[in-house]
This record gives sequence, structure tokens and C-alpha cells, in this order.
Amino acid sequence: MSEAVLLFAGQGAQCVGMGKDLGEAYPAAATLFEKADAVLGRSLSSVMFEGPEEDLTKTANCQPALFVHGLALLEVLQAAVTGLKPVAAAGLSLGELTAHAAAGTFEFEEGLRLVAARGALMDEACSATDGAMAAMIGGDAEAVRKLAAACGVEVANFNCPGQIVVSGTNAGIDEAVAKAKECGIRMARKLKVAGAYHSRLMAAAQEKFGVALGEVEVGTPQIPVICNFSAEGVNEPEQIRETLTRQVTGSVRWEESMRLLLERGHKLFIELGPGKVLSGLMGRIDKSVEVLAVEHRESLETAVARLRGV
Repeated sequence: MSEAVLLFAGQGAQCVGMGKDLGEAYPAAATLFEKADAVLGRSLSSVMFEGPEEDLTKTANCQPALFVHGLALLEVLQAAVTGLKPVAAAGLSLGELTAHAAAGTFEFEEGLRLVAARGALMDEACSATDGAMAAMIGGDAEAVRKLAAACGVEVANFNCPGQIVVSGTNAGIDEAVAKAKECGIRMARKLKVAGAYHSRLMAAAQEKFGVALGEVEVGTPQIPVICNFSAEGVNEPEQIRETLTRQVTGSVRWEESMRLLLERGHKLFIELGPGKVLSGLMGRIDKSVEVLAVEHRESLETAVARLRGV
């Protein structure tokens, strides 16, 4: 029996071609992609498989694409490794909803509709505001907090030691980038994103998403799900609705979330989604644990061989 924590990718990990080789090799994955197209009433799978990149990068497309891709990978992996036992789940930002679907908090169809709504609402908020984000590399959390407060922006992501992201108005982010070195931050880099995610500029999206969550049946997760907003496990339906809603404008406390799982003694993690971003972050948090990055057919087969050998 292989006990593992499931990790799901967030926005930015998407890439053209994601899932295409899975659909060609595994009927279960192909069926899930077809189901997603039917639920959404459009061909999300063609955007995933063929692009163009500009279309896949749109929040309204990349969020449901990552949701479906992560769950397709999990379905094929679990069918191939009967001894795989997920013991907890977490996901970066959007990936938290994928984690909940994997844990049985809500059904695939309802989860996909939620994610599609979330992406569309965030796209809407981006268009209505002048927002930006920047990565702060090589600075401690307190220094970044002080810089963000001084520039009128917010800390969006505490990803790992030395990697923190700030979010807010374009003017505020430009000021933060310009002043970063004065605050002992080694490097600051503005990110290529459509807007200021996980900041107050997403308030309109948060309010509307909260309404959407209130209309969905939310159950109790079958395995612990660690939420981004509080870096704690969530179990009660109302608590899940509240934390998923507040996450839209709140900070993603990824490093704390991973340390909580490490404190609970978990040693094997499986990242499901393109890009190996979460594997890289874990390498900065704790190099002693094993992370299997599963993003396409080849890496899936490698993971299957590894898990069957445990």
C-alpha cells in the first residue's frame, strides 16, 4: 500500500498539448475530457490539446483545463496502481478546488462548473481593474510584508522560503519592484499575468463566487484537504465554502500548508498537473521528502512503476 498526499497545480502551469497524450492512450481520460466539453457546452479539450496558447492562458480556460487535467491524471493513476491510497490533498490556488473534487467534496460536474465560474469571474475582475503581480525572490516574509504595506499592495503567495508574490495596482507593484532591493530583497520581477489575483482587486469576483458556492452541494471530504487561506484542514461544508470564497482575495499560504503536512509525517507526495511547479517548491521547503511529478503519459508511467515497486 502506497500512502501519498495529492498536490494539484495552479494557474500558470498550463501548457498547450496538456492531456492530449492521456486521451489518446487511456479511454478513461478521453471520457473525462468529453464529459468536460459536454458540461461546459464548448470544446475545452481542443483548447487544451491544440491551443492557441493565447486562448489557453485566459483565466476562463486555463482554470477548468487544469481542473480536468489533474483529475484525469489521478483517475488513470489510481486505475493503474490499485495499492495507491491518497491520505490528504492540497492544491495551489485554483488547485484547491481540484483537491476538493479528488477528495469527494463535490462531484466532477459541479466542481467543473464552479471552476468555470471562478475563472470567468476573475477574468471579469481583471478587465475592470488595473492590476499586476510581482515575484519577490530572496527576501524574508517580514521584509516583503512591510514593503507591500508601504506600497499599498498585498502579499498574494507565500510559496516557499525566498519566493513570495505580491499583488495589487500596477502603480503599487511598480513601486514595490523599484524599492525591493532597498528592503533586502535580492530580486523583484513583474509577472506576466492578466491582473491582481489574491488581492482586494478581486473583491467583486469573490463576492459573486461566494454566491455560486452557496448554490452547490458541498459534502465532507473523504481525506483531509488543506486550504490555502488558513493553511489548515477543512472538513465542514460551510467552512469549505467560506475558505474557498475568502481565498479569492486572501493570501495563498503554500509553505505553511506543506509544513503542516510534513509535521503530520507525510513523506510521499504526488503532483498532478503540468510544469512541476509544486515539486520545485517542495524542494525549497524540504528536500528529504519524495515528490512524484505526474504531468503526461511518460511521467505517469514512471510514477506507476515507482508506486508498484513500493
